[in-house]
Amino acid sequence: MTKVALLIGVSEYEPGLTPLPSAVRDVEAMRQVLANPEMGGFAATDITVLPNPDRQTMEDAIYTLFANRQKDDLLLFYFSGHGVVDDGGEFYFASRSTRKDQGRLVPPTAVAAGSVQGWMQQSRSQRQVMILDSCFSGAFAKGVTAKDSGSVNVEQFLGGKGRAILTASTSTQYAFAHEGFDLSVYTHYLVEGIRTGGADRDNDGFIAVDELHDYASSKVKEAAPAMTPEFYPVKDGYRILLAKSPKDDPKLKYRKEVERRAPQGRFTIPARRLLNSLRGQLGLLPDVAEAIEAEVLQPFREYQRKLQEYEQTLIETLQGENPLSQYTLNDLKDYQQYLALLDADVAPIESKLLGQSLETPVIEPATVLQPQPNSATYFEFEVVTVNAEGKDKSRSPGRAQYFTEDLGNDVALEMVAIPASEFLMGAAANEQSASDDEMPQHRVKVPEFWMGKFAVTQSQWRQVAGLPKVKLALNPGPSYSKGAKRPVETVSWEEAVEFCDRLSHKTGNYYRLPSEAEWEYACRARTVRLSAQVEATTPFYFGETITTDLVNCNGTNPYGNAPEGEYREQTTEVGAFPPNGFGLYDMHGNVFEWCADPWHDNYQDAPTDGSVWTTNGNNERRVIRGGSWDYNPWSCRSAYRIRYAPGYTYYFIGFRVVCSAPRTLA
Repeated sequence: MTKVALLIGVSEYEPGLTPLPSAVRDVEAMRQVLANPEMGGFAATDITVLPNPDRQTMEDAIYTLFANRQKDDLLLFYFSGHGVVDDGGEFYFASRSTRKDQGRLVPPTAVAAGSVQGWMQQSRSQRQVMILDSCFSGAFAKGVTAKDSGSVNVEQFLGGKGRAILTASTSTQYAFAHEGFDLSVYTHYLVEGIRTGGADRDNDGFIAVDELHDYASSKVKEAAPAMTPEFYPVKDGYRILLAKSPKDDPKLKYRKEVERRAPQGRFTIPARRLLNSLRGQLGLLPDVAEAIEAEVLQPFREYQRKLQEYEQTLIETLQGENPLSQYTLNDLKDYQQYLALLDADVAPIESKLLGQSLETPVIEPATVLQPQPNSATYFEFEVVTVNAEGKDKSRSPGRAQYFTEDLGNDVALEMVAIPASEFLMGAAANEQSASDDEMPQHRVKVPEFWMGKFAVTQSQWRQVAGLPKVKLALNPGPSYSKGAKRPVETVSWEEAVEFCDRLSHKTGNYYRLPSEAEWEYACRARTVRLSAQVEATTPFYFGETITTDLVNCNGTNPYGNAPEGEYREQTTEVGAFPPNGFGLYDMHGNVFEWCADPWHDNYQDAPTDGSVWTTNGNNERRVIRGGSWDYNPWSCRSAYRIRYAPGYTYYFIGFRVVCSAPRTLA
């Protein structure tokens, strides 16, 4: 079990690519925190640093990092430099010798992402972390999968198995530099999160990769809102432990309290007095405490500085030209992008000085309205069950009530009636692959509600994304696997909530995300009654197992006694596989689906009425359910649950909507 790191920073380039002075400083800063035995704990001899390598040297080093490794090894690849996307959308790592010809990349002079992905896939290591601080770095993660060669009990030392890719930007974004920073902005906060221990979000003394990205991403968005760091975990990659934290250090305790007391970058008078008192309790000298506060508040102050700079620039521009020409307006938008500010950030300034802004009009959040469906009718379908080998056991007719919402442009949303009932929620103790967070099993009484027949599709998303915004702007085409009838993915929990709010405004019906209990009840669709007193659940609504004839998942590692299946490596159109007993499609596989609930580590004291569990949860993580095309069958189980930050987007996560207020059916 070895921890090995390769750190590459490229500051110097051929003409055509802008020098990046911070890149070589980035790798040195990362080396220091990784080599520190109280932080990263990497042996100095197991850290390779390459400043300004040529293409061949860089490619050889990356290949060597992943070759001839053991399955328990933790491999970390960090890159700071230019990421270049060619005309076909393929991502490349730029080296010192990378060049362009008439503005186009010369591919043999850069390292192709496809080659690196292949080496990662072939590596025996089951713990791989890649951190990319470059433009368009989100493009690298597309199509990445994990390799599994058996189980090993080293989670207590290195965390979960799989792969995690942390990127400073999306597949279409530039990564931004920061005035006053010696390091790039993303790496600055990665290093800060490890150095200070601030990235240890759950205070367990370890920093997992999802915690590190969560910390850095939140800080980046405070200072540069238009920059969107992303996180792409595969399997349990989000659980990989990258560093330790001094959880009992008074300075860390004070830092976390400062962060809690200044969510908007300032302290209230009571908060200020509470912090002054805490300084004394922790024995911190005033200059130490003030330095911690300054570091915590720095992103907010940087954001305010940018707003002031934008306002002053606009004032000076208006003094020389009023009204502004289209050319000047275009330059102003470019300057806004340079400052990494969103339209919503500069809208108040533009409204004050110009009398208008270019931002989409904002409407107030929806109130709870009484849904009035256009019409309700019934549809028929076939319900399939299989035996333990995945072979057909029975096929029976099903019938369900539904109504249709017209979204415009011949796009409709079908909502299926889910009858009120009780069910057994969670995994049985003897269920294969069950985990503690799926227990204890408990009875839940669920009222009637209505649920999307399918996960929200890309055509439905595009229609709703074109409606006036409530709180957030929506990208009309975020998905990795394109197709109007495919589920929308690469959307965050926050964006899914925005979709529901816009849909509510348009239709007059109240739409929302399902509670975890509603989702699992709707997924199971039935409970097996063994006798008048005894009930049981099966892992899947099809029965004891699933196959890739029934579900779009990674069938190379089958569940139970089912045969090995195919791995499609992308989403499929909704409704391509048989539905469950309620007439809902793709509740297993295709895409994970966001639920409304904050994360809880188990079901102890969970509600029994089907409602969203809002108390004593981790609001920095939201639940997803159902498995996906990129995950093994065991993660498609009805009881399987996992969590991600509400602002994160992944190419295997989508959602479906529910509508639960009283209604009168025609």
